[in-house]
Amino acid sequence: DRRPRQAPRSLSLFNGIPHPPHSLDTPGFARYILALAVYAAALVIFVVAAWRLCSQIVWYPENPVYRLLNFVKEYVLFWIAMALLAGWVVITDIFFRIPLRYLDAVAEQAGKLAAPSMDPVMLPEELAQLQGELERVRLRALQSAQEARDEEQRKNDMIVYLAHDLKTPLTSVIGYLTILRDEQELPAALRARYTGISLEKALRLEELISEFFEITRFSLTHLTLEPQPVNLTRMLEQTADESIPLLADRGLYWQLDLEPGVELVCDPEKLSRVFDNLIRNAVCYSYPDTAVRLEMHRADGEVVLQFCNRGRAIPPEKRERLFEPFFRLDAARSTATGGAGLGLAIAKEIVELHGGSIQVCGEGEEVCFVLRLPADR
Repeated sequence: DRRPRQAPRSLSLFNGIPHPPHSLDTPGFARYILALAVYAAALVIFVVAAWRLCSQIVWYPENPVYRLLNFVKEYVLFWIAMALLAGWVVITDIFFRIPLRYLDAVAEQAGKLAAPSMDPVMLPEELAQLQGELERVRLRALQSAQEARDEEQRKNDMIVYLAHDLKTPLTSVIGYLTILRDEQELPAALRARYTGISLEKALRLEELISEFFEITRFSLTHLTLEPQPVNLTRMLEQTADESIPLLADRGLYWQLDLEPGVELVCDPEKLSRVFDNLIRNAVCYSYPDTAVRLEMHRADGEVVLQFCNRGRAIPPEKRERLFEPFFRLDAARSTATGGAGLGLAIAKEIVELHGGSIQVCGEGEEVCFVLRLPADR
């Protein structure tokens, strides 16, 4: 590739700082040489003019000014050299001190980026462009810090909720098992009922413990793909078939519209996790006795999948937040629809690792999750 390479974008923050003269190609160096030349020319003109002026005046030996001028005349080259040296020192100091002053101001304000505060970045007017870029960096850092605090708070709240929910079924299990142990003469029907309740609560405990592991895995691991060719149509048919009992518990049923013979290179295990999370989300938030619609077709080099269900409408301002870790649509967590709030966040990460995208849309009470995966991956 013989195209000229561009400078790294990270250097753009310093484009607004006047650079000290360091090469013949820089405008700063040209101005520096010009200032020296102007000063030298002005000094020569001054010396010549002063020489002619003094030559036209009649001087007397006893005149102190004459003695002083005569002393200067005897060492005129020395005094010219000293004047040139003094001018060079002053001009060089001016040309270097201004950039260094700017750099000091930038260094001082850059400290606000290490520990972002509410104080805005303030730089001299000459560095207005740089000030704007530093201010944008500061605001992004503040936003990132706030998002991290919000996510940590949601995570802590979720752990508190899960701990509370763990205690409830555990108390029931202990209570019913205590009765079964102490009451040896319980009727068979009542004993079977208490045993069934204990089993149900124990299964709920297993689900909640799995959610704890889900939180830990999401926080500590990084997802990687193991792609292979997959018949996506057959995979979706199998996934839908295996989830029929899950839907039947809520009186739900499938409506499938799958294009036959669609092949895709993907990680089937992780993509199956995406489908499972979307199905469970649809089951939790669908109205009873309604259809869950699954569509899949190819379009413009992509495989488009839609998981749609009828349920409570999602406000537009909350649609993007559905994919944030630990975010739940319900303000108060319910054990009936409870999850760690990680399913959709993990689904989004897996889909994006495949080079695709996921979004939620729909009108009224129809909610659709749309997945787009590259067909030629």
